[in-house]
Amino acid sequence: RFLMDGAHDIEKAAAVTEHVLATVVKALHDHRIILEGSLLKPNMVTPGSDAPQVAPQVVAEYTVRTLARTLPAAVPGVNFLSGGQSEEDASIHLNEINRVSSYPRPWNLSFSYGRALQQSTIKTWAGKKENVEAAQKVYFGRCVANGLASQGKYTPGSEAASTESLFQRNYTY
Repeated sequence: RFLMDGAHDIEKAAAVTEHVLATVVKALHDHRIILEGSLLKPNMVTPGSDAPQVAPQVVAEYTVRTLARTLPAAVPGVNFLSGGQSEEDASIHLNEINRVSSYPRPWNLSFSYGRALQQSTIKTWAGKKENVEAAQKVYFGRCVANGLASQGKYTPGSEAASTESLFQRNYTY
């Protein structure tokens, strides 16, 4: 997994992600892992947190290109991590990834978000019993947004979402 920390541009992010994915796939082959029974949970290819940001369509193209160059079609699915993106950015990027047509996309491209699925819900709930119903509605909206993004059918801004970056510098996983 490639971290967002730094001033690297999207070209560097793509090169490093491609190297990491190729290494992972080789290790899977070396250990005789049945690819048809696996899911990959990688980062999206994005510039570093201190670099100029790029359009969502650029993130999508670089991400799908990187997968096309490294990931066998036998892997049924790719569930992206949000990696510190805001809820809305993660949904928009996933949506654009599922709209890319310039590279083959033999895998199901979906999400495995933590913070980018829960942030608005947790803030709405705020630990108060009287906020549970409102928080459930927010959570459902984020699920709908990302479900649609997994199909390339999300309309940005159509569901309540935080645009606050969830990036934490020097975060330890």
